[in-house]
Parts: sequence; structure tokens; C-alpha cells
Amino acid sequence: MSEKKYVDFSTVRDLLQNANEEREEQSMEQQKAMEHAEWAASNNRGGQATTDKIFTQLFDALSDVECISENGMLRSKIAEIRPDSPSQIRVILAPHRIQISEGEIDQIITHVKQTS
Repeated sequence: MSEKKYVDFSTVRDLLQNANEEREEQSMEQQKAMEHAEWAASNNRGGQATTDKIFTQLFDALSDVECISENGMLRSKIAEIRPDSPSQIRVILAPHRIQISEGEIDQIITHVKQTS
């Protein structure tokens, strides 16, 4: 079984644009997926446009944070959202019931600031 690969919304947008150029017609689902990827990769979502370079750099850096080092999905979510406060980090982790220390929160915020 292959390993999952996490990508940012700008990569999704680019892949969908390339696929759409090859199609004669888009379904409603394909149009909605494209609209969502364009919005999510833009400045309109959280005031920060996403790029594959920043996403990959932050995703890799977050492997240093012990409580999320083995969870690619959470590292991906944090790399995409780029939270800059402890409360934002807690909101991301709350549904997963992950225990995080203040030191780990500071570590995440430091990684986000270094890559933004």
C-alpha cells in the first residue's frame, strides 16, 4: 500500500486547472471543487495565500513537534492554515483529543513564523 501524500490547495488548484483544460465539459462537482480550491489557495481565506513551497517547508518542519510528528493529516492541516496563536492550534487539535504542551504550541508558532 502506498504512503499518503498531503498537498496544499494551490497544488490542488493547479492539478484541477490542468485536468479541466483537457476536458470538454465540467460536471457541477468538478466546477465546485475548482471554485473551492481557487478560494482556499487565495488571500480570501485567512488573509494568506497558500504556496506549495511554504506548505512543504512547514509540513516538514512540523515533524519536530512530538505530539503531531506521526500524524501527517494534522501536520498538513496546520501547514495549510498556518495558525499564529495558541487558541488556533488548540482548535485544530481539539477534535483529535491530542494533548499538547505549551512548549509544543510555542514550537508550532515558531515554525509558522519562520516559514511565512
